[in-house]
Amino acid sequence: MTSFDGAGGLATTSVTTSETLAHVDPEVYAAIQGETQRLRETIQLIPSENYPSAAVLEANGSVLTTKYAEGYPKRRFYQGCAWVDAVEDLARRRARRLFGAEHANVQPHSGSSANMGVYFAALEIGDTVLGMDLNAGGHLTHGSPVNFSSRLYRFVAYGVDPISERIDFGQVAALAREHRPKMIVVGATAYPRVFDWAAFREIADSVGALLLADMAHVSGLVAGGAHPSPIPYADFCTSSTHKTLRGPRSGFALCRKQYAEALDRAIFPGLQGGPLEHVIAAKAVMFHEAARPAYREYCRAVVANAAVLAETLLSEGLHVVTGGTDNHLVLVRLESAEPAGRAAAAALERAGLIVNKNTVPGEQGTAVNPSGIRLGSPAATTFGFGADEFREIGRLVAGVVRATEDETLIARTGARVKEMCAAVEARRDVQAGTEGAAERVAALA
Repeated sequence: MTSFDGAGGLATTSVTTSETLAHVDPEVYAAIQGETQRLRETIQLIPSENYPSAAVLEANGSVLTTKYAEGYPKRRFYQGCAWVDAVEDLARRRARRLFGAEHANVQPHSGSSANMGVYFAALEIGDTVLGMDLNAGGHLTHGSPVNFSSRLYRFVAYGVDPISERIDFGQVAALAREHRPKMIVVGATAYPRVFDWAAFREIADSVGALLLADMAHVSGLVAGGAHPSPIPYADFCTSSTHKTLRGPRSGFALCRKQYAEALDRAIFPGLQGGPLEHVIAAKAVMFHEAARPAYREYCRAVVANAAVLAETLLSEGLHVVTGGTDNHLVLVRLESAEPAGRAAAAALERAGLIVNKNTVPGEQGTAVNPSGIRLGSPAATTFGFGADEFREIGRLVAGVVRATEDETLIARTGARVKEMCAAVEARRDVQAGTEGAAERVAALA
């Protein structure tokens, strides 16, 4: 028997509509409950993670997951697409309006597939591309030797100045003149400073190259006015949707009008089959939420909290890459005889502080065991932590990093983390005056 529930989802069982996940699959239910508890009792500091709203999750789990819809609105290969057409058109329109773009494709399943779609649209196999080195902060799809990007295209890597640890535009310009790339990729997964889109545009123009702005990490900040927009400068822009944008795990691509047809063809049928229309619905909700005034306030808080975190870590004697941050993330180089990123991240997790190990400029270790850790403010800011809490978080992180084998300190830190999380939940309850924070965080999970 099948019926629609009040939240817009499907309640489907072979016997009755009253069966819940807990009854149908208690093992999966237990895992979800465990993750809910983890999110309530630990502090999420991975800069590529966030809490989507209950509305985003409702759309993501909706009945739209049932519809196969190869093609684009009004040009599908299946019948019965009137409502998914309406949702996808809404998502595309909202994306264009939010970023001021000429064209939007909301079908990419991730930021990586969005990048692949742009490459397929603009490049021929074997073309030369200039991208940021992984150890300098770049992404796998910017030419990492283990990624499809370097297997299909000839990538040349640029990096950062070894002293300032900031992008070396002299090196970028020199490499562009030497290799004459067809495209320059700008954007990163671990670069804590503002991207100078105009400087990259000038270099691209000097050699006749296209410019791709991979704004996966900062797209939310761009939408919220807390980071300069690449739209006036880039031929293509790509992004994931689950970082600072607080959406579902997915991606999208923007481009100038003259590349719209090529981009759409590259993504379908060139790269993907049927789009995930339930996820596209969640992206439509995400774009709508990001256009609200409250979201701009959130983005300002994200940047301010990251700055407080960086300043605190510096005051505690840690090496913060570039000496600080302009955006949502902080990169720490661990000054030790051997690469210590893996051990530090594991110790911090035992203390309830969730970060990720990360390579740093001039990396002497490997991606599996690098010399740094990466922290960020988006998720913890969404949870409700403010400047005072981020100062304490910075001190707690520094204490654990300095004593990764001190289990007594780690246990004491973990207890304090739980106290902080509970205090923020209680404060949210008072401020909201509605349902309890536990239920809200459970909905987020």
